[in-house]
Amino acid sequence: MIEFTNWDIVRNLLFATRWTVALSIAAFIGGGAVGFCIMMLRVSRRNWLRRIAAGYIAVFQGTPLLLQLFIVFFGLPMLGLRIEPWTAAVLGLTLFASAFLGEIWRSGVEAIPTGQWDGSAALGLHRLQQFRLVVLPQAFAITRAPTVGFLVQLIKATAVTSIIGFEELLRVSNAINNATFEPFKVYGLVALIFFALCYPLTSYVRVLEKRSADSAI
Repeated sequence: MIEFTNWDIVRNLLFATRWTVALSIAAFIGGGAVGFCIMMLRVSRRNWLRRIAAGYIAVFQGTPLLLQLFIVFFGLPMLGLRIEPWTAAVLGLTLFASAFLGEIWRSGVEAIPTGQWDGSAALGLHRLQQFRLVVLPQAFAITRAPTVGFLVQLIKATAVTSIIGFEELLRVSNAINNATFEPFKVYGLVALIFFALCYPLTSYVRVLEKRSADSAI
């Protein structure tokens, strides 16, 4: 058994936390960009575009994240595309996040009363201007709480990427535990770190939900 001081354990876990946070941010930004495109397809006037977007969402919401990561990490090299764990983790979580964010934002767009569309059309705005100036600001305000709530789920989902060799918090904690044989201490600290990352966001979600409820009164 390797001798690790408490500081050694905490220091290595905090170092790994940087990669967990970086992966969460990268996947959320990437997922938001792709998710916005999916949302626009979902509310398109063209039926075939709506079907493509609906199929995309069904695939990524209807299959396990771990399986998606396996396909990206092990499948793409079979097609001649060499991919590193970091790239596979970001790509896999981006696709996963985009399906959920696209659907969350689609629900916000469809929650806008038709009067908003009619009123903006009466002002002479074409459809793109209606989206940009009238619909999207209100839709994003409506879906702010579930969007932040999904970010919490995404942070916790980063732990799955340890399976494909990405050196995030859980994978590093497994290595430390194998060296120290102190699972309660090691995994207890990991749980505290995830709690520290997620609790402020969940508290913010409650604040947003309360504001939304108060504004609806």
